[in-house]
Amino acid sequence: MRRYLIVAHRTLCGEHLIEKVKECRAAGESEFHLLVPVQHPKDHPWSDGEVEHTARLVLDEGVARFADEGIDVTGEVGDANPVEAIAAVLRDREVDEIILSTLPRGPSKWLKTDVLHRVERQFPLPVTHVMPSRQQA
Repeated sequence: MRRYLIVAHRTLCGEHLIEKVKECRAAGESEFHLLVPVQHPKDHPWSDGEVEHTARLVLDEGVARFADEGIDVTGEVGDANPVEAIAAVLRDREVDEIILSTLPRGPSKWLKTDVLHRVERQFPLPVTHVMPSRQQA
């Protein structure tokens, strides 16, 4: 069984990601775990409870969206730094591949801060990057 870690926040329910997961599932028996890093709003002061709650809502929506497609997933909320969040998951969970879903270049904070290459360098796992088209975003 191939075990995938899916890392996303704003793109978690995107069609591009659902299609990638369907491809993985079609390739053989698979297991999917969602990781939603918290995000700190820029437009107002925030509390840890607020950002945790917001990320939990995103995670719940993602679990429901995948279930609508007949895809069973588990999931958790993680650190605001996606690389640190991934490291925390990998301490407790065996994973064969990381799927990193970002916004397109330009609006993507994760691409601006080089999260993709940092993940590829830090973890000895295949990393697949998916993103919606600008029209989908």
